[in-house]
Amino acid sequence: MSLIRRVAFLSLHTSPMEQPGSGDAGGMNVYVRALAAALAETGVEVEIFTRSTSASQPAVEHPSPGVCVHNVLAGPPRKLPKEELPELLHSMVAEIDRIRHLQPHGRYDVIHSHYWVSGVAGLELAELWRLPLVHTMHTMAKVKNQLLESGEQPEPRRREDGEHRIVDGAARLIANTGTEAAELASHYNADVDRIDVAPPGVDLAIFTPSFRNRARAGHGIAPGKFHLLFAGRIQRLKGPQILIKAAALLRSRRPDIDLQLTILGAVSGAKDFNLKALIRAAGMDDVVTHHPPVDAAELAGWYRSADVVVMPSYSESFGLVALEAQACGTPVLATKVGGLSRAVRDGFTGMLVEGHKAGDWADALEALFDDPQTRTDMGRAAARHAQDFGWQRTAAITLESYHTAVSQYFGNLTLPVAHAP
Repeated sequence: MSLIRRVAFLSLHTSPMEQPGSGDAGGMNVYVRALAAALAETGVEVEIFTRSTSASQPAVEHPSPGVCVHNVLAGPPRKLPKEELPELLHSMVAEIDRIRHLQPHGRYDVIHSHYWVSGVAGLELAELWRLPLVHTMHTMAKVKNQLLESGEQPEPRRREDGEHRIVDGAARLIANTGTEAAELASHYNADVDRIDVAPPGVDLAIFTPSFRNRARAGHGIAPGKFHLLFAGRIQRLKGPQILIKAAALLRSRRPDIDLQLTILGAVSGAKDFNLKALIRAAGMDDVVTHHPPVDAAELAGWYRSADVVVMPSYSESFGLVALEAQACGTPVLATKVGGLSRAVRDGFTGMLVEGHKAGDWADALEALFDDPQTRTDMGRAAARHAQDFGWQRTAAITLESYHTAVSQYFGNLTLPVAHAP
C-alpha cells in the first residue's frame, strides 16, 4: 500500500494551465500537469500551487480528476517577469500556508517543487510543515550560463545560490535524464544517492502516428513539399534562428527542393528577438509561416504533417517536443545536447547534430530529403521508441522517489527507488 496519499506541487513561476509555447510556458507546464494527472490515476491526490496572474482567475481550478490548481495571490494580479518573482517568495509561502490551513485535510505527505523559484519556497514550506521536499530542476543556471551566446544576459547569481540551497536541502532530487543527474553532481555537488532519474512522458492517446496524409492535407501541405516544423517558444535558446539560416542555405544550394517551413510558438524572453526580421533577412518570407501556439490535439496534427521536426536548441532538459513528434511517427533532427541525446536515437528515430553551424544543419536536412525511405523507416522506429515514454512510467518512478523521501525523512525503512535504464 502506498505511503503517499496527497502531494503538494509547487509551480510558482508558471501555471500548468498556461498554453505551452507562449511566455514562460513550455515543456515544464506540460510536465507538471501530465505528471499530476498520472499520479492521480494511481490514487494520489495532487494539489498544485501557482501564482495568480489575473484578477479574473478562479481561486481553484480542476484540470483533471484528483488534481486541483490553487491560484495563489501574491503581488500584482498580472504576469511578471520570472526575474521579479524571488521578491514575492515570502508572501507566496505565507499564502500557500494559509490555503493549506483552509483545506479539510490540512496536510500533505510530501512537497514536490518544480524549477528553482518553487524550490526555494519549498525549502521554507518543508521546514514549516515538517515534510520532505522532492525537487525537479527542469533547467539549471550553471548549465544555461555555459551555453550563452554573445550579448546574452547570464542567469543571476541569486539563482545559482538558490539552486545550491535546494540541492543541499531537498530530501530527493528528480532528474529527467542521466545527463541531468551528472550535471547536478558536477555543478552542484549533489549526492548521487539522492538523485532519482524519471524520464518525462508523452500522452500516447493524443500523439499517435495515424492519418498522416490527412494531416498534411488538412494543414495545406501540398504533395511533394518538404515540410519542416519547429514548435516551441520563440527565443534564441530554442534555436529557430539556426533553422531559418539552415533552411535558407539549403534552398540556395538545392533549388529543386520544394521547401516549406512552419514555426509554431510565441515570442518569449528577450524582446529584441525579431522573428519576422530574421525571416525577411534570410529571404524566406515565401517559405516560412508562423502560427501561434496550439493545443495538444492540433499540435499532434502539425507533427504528422511534417517530414521532419527540427529542434536546434542550445539546452533542453528533456526535449518533450522530440518525444511528442516521434510518437506521431515523425523523425526529429535535434542538437546533440541535454535530454535530446536520450529522446532521439541518432540514426534510428532521427538525427543529432553537433553544434549550431547552419551549414551542418543544412547538410543534415539535405541528407534526409535525399533519402525518403530512411525518413519513412525513422518515422516508424520513432513511433515505436515513443511507446516507452508514457506518463504512467514517469509517475511510477516519481512515486517511488516520494516513498524513499518520506521513509528517510521520518526514519523508516528505506524503500528501493526505480531508476530508468
